[in-house]
Amino acid sequence: MSRSALLPRTAPFGDAERAHLDAALGAATPIQRAWLAGFLAGLDAAAIAPAAAEQPQAAAPPRAAEPLTVLFASESGNSEKLAGDVAKLARKSGFKPKVVDFADLDVATLAKEKRVIVVAATWGEGEPPARAVRAYNELMGQGAPRLDGVEFGVLALGDTSYAEFCAIGKRLDARFEALGATRVLDRVDCDLDFDKPAAAWIKDALKALTPAEPAGNVVAVDFARAAPGEAEEVEVSREPVAAEVIEHVNLNSSRSDKETIHLALAFEDGAPAYEPGDSLELYPENDPALVDEILKAAGLAGDAALRQALLAERDITTLSAATVERFVKATGHAEARRLLESGEVKAWIEGRHLIDLLETYPAALSAAQLSEITRPLPPRAYSIASSRKEVGDEAHLTIAAVRYTSHGRARTGVASVHVADRIRNGAKVKVRVKPNKHFRLPSDPATDIIMVGPGTGVAPFRAFVQERRATEAPGRNWLFFGDRRFTHDFLYQLEWQDALEDGSLHSIDVAFSRDQPEKIYVQDRLYARRREVVEWLENGAHFYVCGDAKAMAKDVRAALVRAYADVKALSPEAAEAAVAALERAKRYQQDVY
Repeated sequence: MSRSALLPRTAPFGDAERAHLDAALGAATPIQRAWLAGFLAGLDAAAIAPAAAEQPQAAAPPRAAEPLTVLFASESGNSEKLAGDVAKLARKSGFKPKVVDFADLDVATLAKEKRVIVVAATWGEGEPPARAVRAYNELMGQGAPRLDGVEFGVLALGDTSYAEFCAIGKRLDARFEALGATRVLDRVDCDLDFDKPAAAWIKDALKALTPAEPAGNVVAVDFARAAPGEAEEVEVSREPVAAEVIEHVNLNSSRSDKETIHLALAFEDGAPAYEPGDSLELYPENDPALVDEILKAAGLAGDAALRQALLAERDITTLSAATVERFVKATGHAEARRLLESGEVKAWIEGRHLIDLLETYPAALSAAQLSEITRPLPPRAYSIASSRKEVGDEAHLTIAAVRYTSHGRARTGVASVHVADRIRNGAKVKVRVKPNKHFRLPSDPATDIIMVGPGTGVAPFRAFVQERRATEAPGRNWLFFGDRRFTHDFLYQLEWQDALEDGSLHSIDVAFSRDQPEKIYVQDRLYARRREVVEWLENGAHFYVCGDAKAMAKDVRAALVRAYADVKALSPEAAEAAVAALERAKRYQQDVY
């Protein structure tokens, strides 16, 4: 198949020269072309000497690209994606970037780095992402190395709905400085709508870290290609797509005090490329009744255009100190200002939503002011509970409806109750794949796996078992599942029984906390089977945990440490080191929320 020539016939080259250049440039990557353009420009600049110069100066030799370490701490993947963006732009700017996950960081090596950009997310109530805990603790500990001579900048990601907004980024920023490193630009703290502020900060950071040019004409040279898995990785489309609900089933019985929806989605143009372990971001709509309450409280009832925007585009539940600040700036409300100035705002907003602020401190707002007070409505990510190899052009989700009461008002989860109450078969929803390459099945299908997933945490393990069954993977699959009651809350019970019969599930241990006087959880079942669990792990099995990050995930890890201590007769410190070794080897993986 012929290819169009890159160089026009009017180019100042003969036919043979044009053919050679076309062949070379046609096979070059964008990075190689960009380097060649800069190199030729540098040669031309070096060749131009002032006419009055007595002795022409020799062209300065090409200078090796400056090293740059891009360090990220990520839970949902946003920090990792931004770290990749930093590396790509840095390479174009003449740096030789190295992207390092906190999970893989040898803290002692930081002292040898000249320039460091840190992209750090905060998880939960001011905690580091799970994979970053080890290195984060070492960096914060007394054994951390001095960082004199290191230049750095920190980009912090967080969520203003949490009291400890961007806490990890703030602590790392202060810690680098305390260890002697030089901050080259101020930290920026980003909320969920981080794209624009993060992009601007990255550009400023690279400018601040660019070394002063020495005298003469210098051409930065970097033959380095992207690190494996960075530029060469095939990226999943980040554009949302439309899907149709084809199954909407409550997995709990009618007598359960829980409501867990199995949602099956079909795609007209085929399911987006997803792998077991990935999540699907669902774009929800707000509760229409709550929207009307907000409009009434703001004095904007009857504004149809604003109502539609609040339904689908604005976050009308989150209440943070930043929200109160914007409200005070917009309204000048004296009592709300006193709440801010008293320092009691963080305690007051706990368990409250925007409607509480508007009703407690009534003030007339314009449509523009109400939009400015709120932030964009973010999608909600749910672990995909299916394998394309088994369900074809579908994607399945397992979503627990969130309902609770605080400060005398009934509250609901935005996305979960939108799914539970206002979506039925035939409805159209907007979704987007959120890859998670740190929660993947072993590359060797003969490897055994142990899966711990209580409640909706079982979702990705349904995908794992489907995938391993479809590919006839010989490795054994062991599931630990827990919920409240066997009779009412055994999610996908019939499917697990079928999997046991066909051999795609080797074993299942269940823990139903309220079926007996003493509560039993998955970590208890895990410890009860500790000898077999440790034996599997010692023989190369991979260990997976999905679900609640605040208690369950920590309790499961602690149970595994105790299991190693008992089975292998290890000290607590040695048992901890054994589990940490599994984490560093990527054989202990978590997807927690």
